[in-house]
Amino acid sequence: MIKKFLFLEWKEAIRSATFATNMALKIVMAFFAIYFAILFLALGVLAFYLLREMGLDPITTVNKFLIYYFLMDLAFRLLLQKIPVMNIRPLLVFPIKRETIVHFSLGKTAFSFFNFAHAFLFLPFCVVLIIEGYSVFSVLLWHIAIFSLVYSNNFLNILLSNKDNLLAVFIGVVAILAGLQYYQFLDITTYTAPFFDGLFNSKALFLVPVLVQIGLYYITFNYFKKNLYIDAGLSTKTEIARTENLTWLNQFGTIGTFLKNDIKLIKRNKRSKTTIGMSIMFLFYGLLFFTNNVEVYNNPYMHIFAGIFVSGGFLITFGQFVPSWDSAYYPLMMTQNIPYKGYLNSKWWLMVIGTVISTILASFYLYFGWHIYLTIVVGAIYNIGINSHLVLLGGAYTKTPIDLSSGKGAFGDKKAFNVKTMLVSIPQLALPVGLYWLGSYLANENVGLALVAIIGILGFTLRNPVFKLIEKIYKSEKYGTIEAYKQKS
Repeated sequence: MIKKFLFLEWKEAIRSATFATNMALKIVMAFFAIYFAILFLALGVLAFYLLREMGLDPITTVNKFLIYYFLMDLAFRLLLQKIPVMNIRPLLVFPIKRETIVHFSLGKTAFSFFNFAHAFLFLPFCVVLIIEGYSVFSVLLWHIAIFSLVYSNNFLNILLSNKDNLLAVFIGVVAILAGLQYYQFLDITTYTAPFFDGLFNSKALFLVPVLVQIGLYYITFNYFKKNLYIDAGLSTKTEIARTENLTWLNQFGTIGTFLKNDIKLIKRNKRSKTTIGMSIMFLFYGLLFFTNNVEVYNNPYMHIFAGIFVSGGFLITFGQFVPSWDSAYYPLMMTQNIPYKGYLNSKWWLMVIGTVISTILASFYLYFGWHIYLTIVVGAIYNIGINSHLVLLGGAYTKTPIDLSSGKGAFGDKKAFNVKTMLVSIPQLALPVGLYWLGSYLANENVGLALVAIIGILGFTLRNPVFKLIEKIYKSEKYGTIEAYKQKS
């Protein structure tokens, strides 16, 4: 039966309307996977010797910070790892055991890059430990325990993937713990390091992670098995509709009508709520750059890069999926007498409002100085004048239907990848950095900031002719977009 499932998966893949796009994406992702594999492999080999040169015991030091390693691993899984699923409904009418279907779906997760990538880090590290004279038996048990924890994270991610707002809460807890340790209020590693040391020094403690992994698989298996019914877990959930008039927007005419729809969409759906959460996270992205704790980020060119992200979180997360937010009723909307200009204008104003709000909320960066906050304001001006138009232009080529009831995939989708959107996205980040470098090279940093701001203001003044060009492109891509939104797989 497993062989038949694999056959069905293969047929679904090659018959998909996006087969060529998927192949291109997989090739690109393969290069990234090879890059990170080599990076992890080098780190796994060198970590032992680097720590020893620093006068630290390698295994004790690694064990001390493993708690943060696994917490961050779980955070990345919640953010990026997709849960492999099957088209289950048609299978339920056949004499196939539900246990087989669930085992196959969970078994697919074992081959995720998020699991075997850890082998490139821990396996060479363990080999070096053995070469350097550590007990082979202790290293082997420690390695088994570590990978049991890796797969425990895998099953935790599956169980927690449908929990709303969990990612923001989880990352917040990790950030608080890291902050408390950095400022020496609480060192969580004091309580976790003995456990990880015990995995290496004890001959029985490694069974704890193994049993946890087995228990999580059992819980995950029973959870999906219990909900594997068309009239239960797989049924479409309905909620009581709420009426919101937002009549104050009527004064803005057609734009106000579209704005009302967008505000309701953001308030009512999981996926759009996720973008709001991600926008808030972007506000704190600048802490990596402006606190000077990371040396590679401690330069003005990276600061303007951060200014774009801090002020443009909503623009990036929401704007990149225009018009995909309306994919459920886009074909119907295109049959109505709706001017494209009014539709695009409403999206543009929504992104401008989001950028202004983000810039105001980011005023706490004044703590690091006026120049830092000025960088964020300049980034906001550039976002409003240039990037708001670029994300709308990229949306004409990003034919990605969105399931508004799903909170997954806040950063993109397989159909969002194509050469045109990639080319359009380059100026969003590369151009302001290049402009800042040019101004700084010719004069000083202030001239660099002024040059970025001037280009943003120029883009704002040319809004009408730019909108005519974008509207023309949307019209030319209209039928391709409608066709893409009809694809179900």
